[in-house]
Amino acid sequence: MTINLKDQYVCTVCSYNMVGYLPERCPFCNAPKDKFITAEKCSRDYDVQETPVIDSVTRLSSVPKLGIEHASYQINKDNKTYQIDCPSSFDTSIKPMDEIIFTHFHFLGASNLYRKYFSSKVSIHQSDSDFKLCRGFSFDNTFQTSFIKDGIEAVHIDGHTPGFTCYFFKDVAFICDYVLFRNNRMIFNPFGPQTRTVKGGHHLKQLLDERNINKICGVNYVMDFEDWYPRYKSLLESKSG
Repeated sequence: MTINLKDQYVCTVCSYNMVGYLPERCPFCNAPKDKFITAEKCSRDYDVQETPVIDSVTRLSSVPKLGIEHASYQINKDNKTYQIDCPSSFDTSIKPMDEIIFTHFHFLGASNLYRKYFSSKVSIHQSDSDFKLCRGFSFDNTFQTSFIKDGIEAVHIDGHTPGFTCYFFKDVAFICDYVLFRNNRMIFNPFGPQTRTVKGGHHLKQLLDERNINKICGVNYVMDFEDWYPRYKSLLESKSG
């Protein structure tokens, strides 16, 4: 299948894809136009590397590192492949995905290209589907409530973005960039309403406490839950005073 990569642009600072237009400045990170490359060049220069997390879960990330692109994760379940979030570089060598499901709208990656090439379905929470940054991206399904599908549990927690959704599969939790590490210190994502983000953080703790979690899959890391969770509890406690 022929995919047009020349009319799509990727910001090399934040890795956001602009579909069908080249802005004077990146609407996500404010980088100037000269920091953009075409999706065609991005596809040539950046591969998508697959790293196992557990038997049925694989982490996908661009190599070399592409701006502040977050990792995405593939889940293989009963001869179907789901992808949580999407790489910013378009690489046809990765395993085809049946459905791409998003945590939030900040990093839609090259999902429109994968959607067309692999005939994948794309899903996102309704509250995150109409922002200007979504221009040029197509969503086949916009959900409004939490759901379970093929063993993948989606829970809407709000906060960082209105539609932010975390996912659980087996003993793995997928939280993207809800919390980040800066200088080895865990923080809540500073972009978005902080009061609502912390409230969503307490909801996330409740969800984690109700499940047997062994791995946390974050924006740019995979950590053992036993190492990650004490730091998360300390972060929540620091926001309670």
